[in-house]
Amino acid sequence: MKQNELALPTGAKHSKKRVGRGSGSGHGNTACRGNKGQKSRSGFKMRPGFEGGQNPLTKRLPELRGFNNIFRKEYATLNVARLNFFESDSEVTPQQLLAQGFVKSLKYPIKILGDGELEKALIVKANKFTKSAKDKIEAAGGKAEEI
Repeated sequence: MKQNELALPTGAKHSKKRVGRGSGSGHGNTACRGNKGQKSRSGFKMRPGFEGGQNPLTKRLPELRGFNNIFRKEYATLNVARLNFFESDSEVTPQQLLAQGFVKSLKYPIKILGDGELEKALIVKANKFTKSAKDKIEAAGGKAEEI
């Protein structure tokens, strides 16, 4: 079989439907749009989520509506217990957290949360700390520094 002998199977290619080109074409008169109504008019556009005048889903379900705070600050969070991975008396920076895979990227500021226990004295540098996280780091003999 050669490349120039290849052919599409029958019925694989369809010619474009030419509407509004006279009654002899079979697609004249109403141009396959049916009779009257909003959808038959020229320039008709239906907005996404429109359900023909029926109360749309977004209005029927209250949990899909609501308030989105555009000033909300997103954080990459990390629990205190995960910091036990690092050597005692070492400095933990956002770059080290990224290198070890504790955070996916430095796109968001890092916030240390207070879940779990810390057994090592560490100098932790992050953008934010919860009160319990700060207390646990300092109770272990370490230091929590905001950058």
